[in-house]
Amino acid sequence: DDVAGAVGRFDVVNIKLDKCGGLTEGLMMAAEARRLGLGVMVGNMVGTSLAMAPAFVLGQGCDIVDLDGPTFLTEDRRPSITYVGGMVSAGPDATRFNVGDRVMAVVGGGALAELAVVHERTLIPVPPNVSWDEAGGFPEAFTTAHDALFTQCRLQMGETVCVHGAAGGVGVAAVQLAAGTGACVVATVRDPLRRPAVEALAPGQVTAVDPADFANHGPFDVILELVGASNLAANIASLRTGGRISIIGVSAGGSKGELDLLALMGKRASICGSTLRTRPLEQKADAAHRVTVQAIPHLAAGRFTVPITATFSLDDVNAAYERFREGAKFGKIIVRP
Repeated sequence: DDVAGAVGRFDVVNIKLDKCGGLTEGLMMAAEARRLGLGVMVGNMVGTSLAMAPAFVLGQGCDIVDLDGPTFLTEDRRPSITYVGGMVSAGPDATRFNVGDRVMAVVGGGALAELAVVHERTLIPVPPNVSWDEAGGFPEAFTTAHDALFTQCRLQMGETVCVHGAAGGVGVAAVQLAAGTGACVVATVRDPLRRPAVEALAPGQVTAVDPADFANHGPFDVILELVGASNLAANIASLRTGGRISIIGVSAGGSKGELDLLALMGKRASICGSTLRTRPLEQKADAAHRVTVQAIPHLAAGRFTVPITATFSLDDVNAAYERFREGAKFGKIIVRP
């Protein structure tokens, strides 16, 4: 515990995060060691993601890093992929943001933590007027929807878009993004009580309909599929010639279905699938950059909103997942550290 006592006896101070008390204490010990001319080694005997994240932060600029793991225990990696917070440390080559800047990001998993380590190129700035709760619900939903609509389906101004499952997080983002580019949006929503809220996201540009009736509102240039294979045949039938379908969700309608290739050929249509978390760094950085340039100004101006259904503390995360499983929600469920 006495860093000064190591002077003259040792050349390097070994900071064990699982023994020194935590990240704050570790950072203070590292700063004191450097002030006294000692080298710094960071180690960690506990290889879970929650323990490894502060080790990575402290390890930036250290002389020696010795991390046993990570083992990434199953129960430790909650399926959250959005992280938001103030930047607490930066690597020696990181120049985009400064310590204290408000940032948000999509990560590969395990985001239900007090700290996360991400590449600076995947960070998205949080506008000053946007709350932490809103920021927490923004990156995954809007990045997924933006990539599907504009990068995958090449949505153009004035086209007609169908968003299936429009009351969910990605659906809410897609409705606003499509309407923001001047598209006419048809949004399928099972619950009649939630349709007015979806239409209110972009008044005059959005029509919320029963999923069984969406084909009567076509033809569509772009269809964003968040439900699954149960919509496949009707999607193809309601496409305009040259139409595009992006499949980014299959949890409600299944992943297997029958595809009429002749109908697809006749429409000169295309179908693409999209995921974010498994992409290489370059593609994740590109998606984050596009959202930063094209969507963040709308968020800062209040033209895009992030509806919040409920908030929970990190200590009450099980209740948050119970609320998620209940369904019948409009907007995001936020877990606060």
